[in-house]
Amino acid sequence: MCTRVYIKESLDELARSFAFAGQSALEGLVGRIPRYNGSPSQVYPIIIEDAALRTGIRAPVFAIAKWGLVSASRTPSDRRPPLVNVRCEKITTHGLAGPAYRSRRCLIPVNGFFQWKPISPHSRDRQPYAIAMKTDVLFALAGIWEVWRHPAGIDIRTFAVITCSSNEMMTTISSQMPLILHRRDYQRWLSPDSNPSDLMKPYSAELMTMWPIGRDVDNLKNTGPEIINPVDLRPHRHVNHRLR
Repeated sequence: MCTRVYIKESLDELARSFAFAGQSALEGLVGRIPRYNGSPSQVYPIIIEDAALRTGIRAPVFAIAKWGLVSASRTPSDRRPPLVNVRCEKITTHGLAGPAYRSRRCLIPVNGFFQWKPISPHSRDRQPYAIAMKTDVLFALAGIWEVWRHPAGIDIRTFAVITCSSNEMMTTISSQMPLILHRRDYQRWLSPDSNPSDLMKPYSAELMTMWPIGRDVDNLKNTGPEIINPVDLRPHRHVNHRLR
């Protein structure tokens, strides 16, 4: 599962890091990025391949989308929750995700994501971790997107994050991790190729890092940069001072 992410860079840095994508949509995210405790139902910058209005030429562009994939044919009476994640092993046959995977894939730029490790097999208590690149740079999660027409006549773009089996580092806290793409594969992921299945594999653990963070991340009202500060999990040693 991947249900929390963070983007600590400014919109300007986001634009520089993904300079190959058209950037006019980023203006709509002023005041919303950086975001240190991002969750589903919020809006994010994603990168899709879209056709220019004047020329019809398809090219990568930034778009604003809400996290939680909703079917284009959704009706007001449909009470099914939006799709937040979809496993890569099931995506081609998934009723909602399958069509989007074949023709509407996207990049989701982030600085990192969060995962929770159970303290013990029989405990509900969990320790949160932040996961990022060792180089501390922006990277892209793989996703799929759809456009839903709201009853009010407004088109709302939604997306889901694709997950895969965990790499060697992530297996210590979870069996699944978000699918991360190498920069060399961005173009292919956005291309008309209907099934780039060879890209759906765990990212290299050697290029990633993770660290324990405080429990403030559990509360979505906590949104400051201190969210990603590391904490020391080593037990504190108590020293008894005896009077002589």
